[in-house]
Order: sequence, then C-alpha cells, then structure tokens
Amino acid sequence: MKNSGAYWRGDSKREMLTRIYGISFPDKKRLKDYLQMLEEAKKRDHKIVGPELDLFSFKEEGPGMPFFHPHGLIIWNRLLEFLRGMLQEAGYIEIKTPIMLSKELWERSGHWFYYRDNMYVTQIEEREFAIKPMNCPGCMLYYRTKAHSYRELPMRVAEIGHVHRFEASGALNGLFRVRGFHQDDAHIFMLPEQIRSEILQILESIDKLYMTFGLSYKLELSTRPEKSMGTDADWELATSSLKGALDDRGHSYKINEGDGAFYGPKIDIHIRDSLGRFWQCGTVQLDMSLPEKFNLEYIDRDGSHQRPIMLHRALFGSLERFFGILIEHFSGKFPLWISPYQIRIMSVADRHNEYAHNLAKRLRQAGFIVDVDDTNESVGKKVRTAQMLKTNYMFTVGDKEVENKTAALRTRDNVVHGEIDISDFLAKVVKERDTRSLMSPFSLDAST
Repeated sequence: MKNSGAYWRGDSKREMLTRIYGISFPDKKRLKDYLQMLEEAKKRDHKIVGPELDLFSFKEEGPGMPFFHPHGLIIWNRLLEFLRGMLQEAGYIEIKTPIMLSKELWERSGHWFYYRDNMYVTQIEEREFAIKPMNCPGCMLYYRTKAHSYRELPMRVAEIGHVHRFEASGALNGLFRVRGFHQDDAHIFMLPEQIRSEILQILESIDKLYMTFGLSYKLELSTRPEKSMGTDADWELATSSLKGALDDRGHSYKINEGDGAFYGPKIDIHIRDSLGRFWQCGTVQLDMSLPEKFNLEYIDRDGSHQRPIMLHRALFGSLERFFGILIEHFSGKFPLWISPYQIRIMSVADRHNEYAHNLAKRLRQAGFIVDVDDTNESVGKKVRTAQMLKTNYMFTVGDKEVENKTAALRTRDNVVHGEIDISDFLAKVVKERDTRSLMSPFSLDAST
C-alpha cells in the first residue's frame, strides 16, 4: 500500500529502515471493496474538502491549531446550539473555567506526572502555570465553591472547554489530531443509587446525537485493570451499574476485560460513518480518583459527609475531530440545518438583480443563509460554482420568474425542478431545517 522511513527502535541515532505497509484479504471481492473505499475516502478527505469549501485552514504561525472561517463557524455554531439544547433538556448547568491554571492544581489532579510532556507550561511571577490539557480539575474546583446537600444530586455540570496538548508534528492530521481543541465535557456528581439511571440518560443522549447525523455506533465496556484504585465493592457497584444501564438500553456491546482506566470502568462509543469506518468519539467514565484527590463531599440525609460518585462523559469528544468526521461522512454535502451554503440565487441578467436581492431578503427573514450571484458570468458557470460549494438549493431568476414572482429550482443532486412558488418552497424547507432532516423534500427518493 505504501512505505515510509523509520529509525530502528525510534532512535534517530540508529539506522534508517524502510517500513512497508500491506494488507491482505481472504478473497478478491473484499480486496476490491476495500480499495474502492480507500478511493472514496480520498475524495472525501476533510483536509481537502474543508479548505475547498472555505471552512477552515491551518497556518505555519499556529501549527496544529485550526483557523475556522466564517462558513466553518456556521457549522460549528449549529453543532453547539444542538448540543446546548440537549444539555438544557437533560438538566445540565454549564460552566467556563480558566484556560491556564497553576502547577499545584495539576500536581494535585495527577496530570502533571502523566501529561507534563504534553502540556504547555509558562512561568508568571515566579509560579509555574500550564494551559489545561483537559477540563476536569477546573470542574472539581467549581464543585468545591460551596457545600452541597444530597438533595442537589445528581448535579450535571457541562463545559465546552478549549484545551491544548502538545502533539509531535509528525502526528498532526488535519482536524483529527490537533494541538488545540474543544471538548464537550460533563461531570455528573451523584449518589450511588443514581449511577444506573444517569448512565441510561447519557446513553439516550448518545443515541439522539449520533442518529441525528445518520451515524450508527457500537459500544464497548472496559472493566477493572490489574492496577487500579478503589475497593472491590466500589468496582463491583460501578461495573454492574454501567452494565445494567447498557442492558436496560438494549444496545449490543462488547466487554473489554481489564481495559478500564485505573480510576474506574468506562464505556467507549465508536461511531460508523457512511464509508463503514469506525471512529472513537464519545466516552462515559466512572471516576473514583478525582473526588478523592479533591476531597469532594456532600451532606447526606443523616448529616454525615460523604464522597459523591462522579461520571465523566463526552458526546462529540473533540468538536474539531467530530467536525472533520462530518465533512468526510457527508462528503461536504451537509444537511440543510448545518449547511453553510443553504440557498444561492443566480440572476440571468443585470435586469433581474433587484428581484434576486429582494428574494434573498425574504428567504433570510425566514432564517436561511442566502447568497446572490449577480456576476456577469453565464448561468451555466454560476450553477457550476454553486455545485462546487455543495449548495443545497439553487434558484435561477429570469424574465419569467420576475414576472410571476417565482424562481427556477435546482437541487444539489442536480435535479431541475423548474419554476416553483416561493411560499410552497419555504413551507417544505423550513420543516426540513427545523426537524434536522437528512433528506431533502425535493430529492428524487424523498417519498421513500
């Protein structure tokens, strides 16, 4: 398949070897299918499609740190609006913690000893600080802001935090592997008897989130490793609660014995895209370490001070990485509700420009993103330009459309619908947008 250079045992002082990559299949058909998938994946490569659609870029001045352009930010904001709507429905509160915190905090959390080589560190007024590689310790400090009663639990605290991790330049890979990214973290503080119901609620959110994008997924439960903290009773409760919630949900899952984190068992979510590739995105982890390290407590019914059970969970995981996955999953042809190029109006001649702009104003008032192409190019070239941007709906307006107050509709799948009433069009696409439909009502197979 390919080859590359590699130093013997990773030591640049040793000999340079040639690493050869190959793959085999039991039969020619599966090999052919695999090679076809690779060709399709090349066409969908987000590192190519993203810049072509003017969604993001990378600069030498900030290696591994993406610049999101206006059209990319449209998608970004739609994803956050969707996520925040889900958080509100599920009873979360949202916080924002500092991007840089003291070395002492990271020592207390344990990250300093495990992540120091991947952290960006600086010194201010003779104290060492680090840009956060994850959000968890900041949330622990928030919880400690005041005393808590068992009546407040479960407390669901979300943070869409900007984190930074130093990755070797050779490991960087578009939006899939970056140095600065956003995690949609949440930390849920709860009573022992609430574990199962909270995990079940998270699994319901996972299903809603991924299915909205047409992404199927598989689940894996990782259990206690040889080296771990906590008592046998703690691990039994935690593992049985996760397993019970998975059984209640009825979704098949795989058990990875001994593959959990040292601080608790976890559920990993692997999403499957339109090419059949799997990506590890979301995760649900029970943590028995940080509540102990930060001495987190709540006042129980009998007045005693107890340690809360804590869940980490992420749905998108890294927003940047999920963004890249969506580009490749949809091949840049985004559903209307997150599309940065929803409607483009193309005038046939200069005398049609005024009507085109008035029509654009009407469509914008309905909440749509509308561009007007009133250049002196031919209609054919205007259509090709709109198609290259993967615009959902293209309107052409000429003498007939101006006279009838209509427009000629062409869809992204290159189906020409001809003259259409604007009110009828709006009624359909408003529903398409508001229901976050994956299917256009004007597609050839929309009826099925």
